[in-house]
Amino acid sequence: MFHSLTQKLSTVFSALSGKKKLTEDNISEAVREVRMALLEADVHYSVVKNFVKQVKEKALGDALLKSVTPGQQFIKIIHDELVALMGGDEAPLKLDTKPTVIMLCGLQGAGKTTCAAKLAKFLSKKGYNKKALLAACDLQRPAAVEQLKTLGAQINIPVFTKEAAKDPLHVAKEALSVAKKENYDVLIVDTAGRLHLDEELMVELEKMKKLLGPHETLFVANAGTGQDAVNTAAQFHRRIGMTGSILTMLDGDTRAGAAISIREVTGMPLKFEGIGEKVDDIQLFNAKSMADRVLGMGDTINLVKKAQEHISEEEAKHLEEKMRKASFTYEDYLKQMQAVRKMGSFKGLMKMLPGVPKMFDFDSSEKEFFKIEAIIQSMTPRERQEKDALGMGRIKRIAKGSGTTIGDVNKLKKSFSKSKEFFKKVQNKKAFERFMGG
Repeated sequence: MFHSLTQKLSTVFSALSGKKKLTEDNISEAVREVRMALLEADVHYSVVKNFVKQVKEKALGDALLKSVTPGQQFIKIIHDELVALMGGDEAPLKLDTKPTVIMLCGLQGAGKTTCAAKLAKFLSKKGYNKKALLAACDLQRPAAVEQLKTLGAQINIPVFTKEAAKDPLHVAKEALSVAKKENYDVLIVDTAGRLHLDEELMVELEKMKKLLGPHETLFVANAGTGQDAVNTAAQFHRRIGMTGSILTMLDGDTRAGAAISIREVTGMPLKFEGIGEKVDDIQLFNAKSMADRVLGMGDTINLVKKAQEHISEEEAKHLEEKMRKASFTYEDYLKQMQAVRKMGSFKGLMKMLPGVPKMFDFDSSEKEFFKIEAIIQSMTPRERQEKDALGMGRIKRIAKGSGTTIGDVNKLKKSFSKSKEFFKKVQNKKAFERFMGG
């Protein structure tokens, strides 16, 4: 994601890193390069113009801190301005009415139907626990209703449909009635799209909005279409009146234009982003997280959220205590690896860590991850608890059972011993917390 823009900005920052101070000349040169990088990334021209103006004013006005280099200070300015441009704080959904009606709009190909299912799954999870109903009101696209029914079955969320229905307004009206009668918390309405904007679509959506009185009207935009998505969103907002937008397909090699521009151009907050094809691949849009990713700083914000979702506070404290006492076992290691597996692909998680994408061969690292898991799973319960020492006979058996080599098992054994030795040396709490970043 944003690979080209990230590389170009890194080149700008590197050029400043050798300077002793920020001057008007080197700031002007850096700002010119930033401007070109953003335009090439398909960021809206007016947004780029205002952004570079703000950056230049900030850079010329800020006194250089003794503890940072000119390059670091310029990165901080760019980061802060990107966060401000994309909306600062997260913009959660308004969910205080029952049922909350969420109407999704957008063109065909933006991923509206999939997004409806993802949103329903997201709101049913821990932290929200909402009882959701999906309404299949896209009667324009062939197979849209069947697609939503299939997705609903996958995530265990009911889908309201009307056989042989021709009027989407009639389907929407009945879906709302069912949502009220059966005490649903949320009704998510999938509406029709077109390949391009036309009057017929706008009139239908205006009638749908008047009928439903939605608490959230969200525009679904394909991030890969860049500035086109931004311009379309602005037109939808003028006619329909949106409360926010959702960017889909951010897992591809997008040019960042939609992510950076859409809030500024439309005045609507970005509420969610789709980060993959699976129904779990949706998250709240966070401007700081997006700025981190654009600048190649990883995505620790969403990594922590994923961890909190899959690893309980009690489990985390238990592991921390074991690490502090250097009493963790292979069994503990296996449990943590399995918890990490629930959070997503190893490759996806590693990309969220600052600096890691440059350091790792993801494919070989992921293979190592599965190899270690196979080795520990081939141990007996007593071996996992370190109650039986791993002598050569046991190592041979484990290697055979896990489909690995004796060298692989010895490598894990040695690495595990070194980890325990390290934590034994970290005797006091303060030293441990410094190591963990506390």
